[in-house]
Amino acid sequence: MPQLEVDGAALTYDDEGPRDGAAAPLVFIHGWTANRHRWDHQIAHFAGHRRVIRLDLRGHGESTGAGVRTVAELAQDVVALLGHLEVDRFVPVGHSMGGMISQTLALAHPERVERMVLVNSIGRMTYSRGRGLLMAASTLVPYKMFVATNIQRAFAPGHPREEIREYIRASAATPREVVMTLYGAMRAFDVLDRAAEITAPTLMVHGYHDIQLPVGQMLRMAKAYPDAEVRIIDAGHELPVERPAELTATIDRFVSVK
Repeated sequence: MPQLEVDGAALTYDDEGPRDGAAAPLVFIHGWTANRHRWDHQIAHFAGHRRVIRLDLRGHGESTGAGVRTVAELAQDVVALLGHLEVDRFVPVGHSMGGMISQTLALAHPERVERMVLVNSIGRMTYSRGRGLLMAASTLVPYKMFVATNIQRAFAPGHPREEIREYIRASAATPREVVMTLYGAMRAFDVLDRAAEITAPTLMVHGYHDIQLPVGQMLRMAKAYPDAEVRIIDAGHELPVERPAELTATIDRFVSVK
């Protein structure tokens, strides 16, 4: 797999599909503790007729590096990769934390973001007092238990247990420093008051059973966007792998609009 050295990290990425089309490349950005293979179904579909780019964020998957403290710093890595690939206009497709990165890109580089897709993502973490205390307490348990609990909760009831166990194993392989630091970065992320600045047409797709980032928080964000389309699917937080075909078809319809 190709890699790009960026500020002490080696970012592993894939760049597939035809280069001669007029459509802006789709840039798939995974979420916290995941890796670029969360998008396998979507890449297999789109790479046949459109340029698609995906990466393992630093410290995730096959990428090295740590030290990032904010979502904005992860967004800078994506900008560096796109510069290396000579990509100007693009369509970010971000899942969960990847959606936070996508919004950061849209705010920092509005002239480059043609459209945007946010999957199970929000613009601000909002907690009741009780849930906030629960989230804070969850960091005090053993690391593997912390990861396993969060990944287990990400899937809607009834998802195959063995598949969930595979995702738990992959997530637990992410360095503890990266996992815990970015957990804090997501809790601190807040661009909701700037949502009106994001004028790119945006598709927000969310799982009805998402308890990690509840659908109500996404709807609050959608109201603040000038041009937002909402789709809610019968799934949990892991839409790219819980309902891959349905998500792919939903994205395809949105990005194919002339």
